[in-house]
Parts: sequence; structure tokens; C-alpha cells
Amino acid sequence: MTREQRLHREADPRVGRSLGRTAVCAVVLVIMALAVVAVRIQQVRLTYQLDSLRAERGRVETLIGQLDVQLATLRSPRRLEAQARQLGLTAPAPQQVVNAREFTAGSEGVAAARAARIEAQVR
Repeated sequence: MTREQRLHREADPRVGRSLGRTAVCAVVLVIMALAVVAVRIQQVRLTYQLDSLRAERGRVETLIGQLDVQLATLRSPRRLEAQARQLGLTAPAPQQVVNAREFTAGSEGVAAARAARIEAQVR
């Protein structure tokens, strides 16, 4: 073949468009794959965080149970009586008890006024 006889091939425009579409599809697929990986990593991270929070919740619930037991022990009437005896306190004698009239139910005082207000509202 001589120089004049060389074949000249014209570029097919469809090939360029096809390559462009293929490149765009490849980029989109790579971006989608990266997004799936990012979502999976976030899921794993959140799972670890959730497990940690559940463990912390268990520890807090255990502590609350222990504190409830301790509170019940501290409020125990037997314990309070023992503490009072250690401090030298005794139960009052009947002649030492005085009822305050304003707090007893009757015709006078705060209790009577409250009862009258309640009765007036009911009517």
C-alpha cells in the first residue's frame, strides 16, 4: 500500500456517545456503591452506640434498684426508732400531746374553712 492508497476511516459518532454513556453509568454505579458502603458503616457505628447505651441503661437500672433498697432500709420504722433511742428521744406521754385547734376538724380553724369551701363548690 502506498501513501495514496491508505484507507481513511471516519469516526462513528455513535461510538463516542456510547463511551460517554458508559462512563456516566460507571460513575453513577461507583457513587451508588460508595453510598451503600457509607450507609452500612453508619449502621455499624449506630449498632455499637446502641449496644453501649443498652449496657449503660442496665447499669443505671441496677443502681436504681440498689438505691431503692437503700432508701427503703433508711426509711424503715425500726431503724428510725433505733436512731431516735440513740438520740435519747422517747414517745410522748398522753399529757404531752396537744391538738392545735386550727388543724383539727371542727367548726373553727383551717380544716373547717377548707371543708366549708369544698362543700360550697360541690353545691
